[in-house]
Amino acid sequence: MKSLYRRTIVGTMLTVAMSPRLALAKDNEMKIECSFDDQVFAITLDDNPSAHDLLSLLPLNNLSITDYATNEKIAYLPRKLTEAGAARFGGETPGDFCYYAPWGNLVFFYAGYRWSNGLIRLGRLDGGIAPLMVRGTFSLRIRSLV
Repeated sequence: MKSLYRRTIVGTMLTVAMSPRLALAKDNEMKIECSFDDQVFAITLDDNPSAHDLLSLLPLNNLSITDYATNEKIAYLPRKLTEAGAARFGGETPGDFCYYAPWGNLVFFYAGYRWSNGLIRLGRLDGGIAPLMVRGTFSLRIRSLV
């Protein structure tokens, strides 16, 4: 009986000790802010090596964002990101923020797309795709919100 009582106490203490960490997990999300023209939007990054590598480059102030095809905007980085941990993913949807390793560019999807070899999802736009609907080529700034 004493052993069961001790286990219950220890288990409760561990749960209480971990609760603040669980509550803070959302506060520890990796977020960036992108701005071009008069559009400003946030992106929540995935926890992967490519997203961490992107964070190491920030802030970026001299990028150019432009329309590509009929479903995305792209911006070339000053150097390529790591491809460590890259893998096929599913659930492709407008609002995805990706890195296309063969060309070394960021991809902001505003319409449907399918995964292709070399595409690494970095995160998702917060609040929808409306900022990406502005057509043209603009100066893009990216900064960390963490």
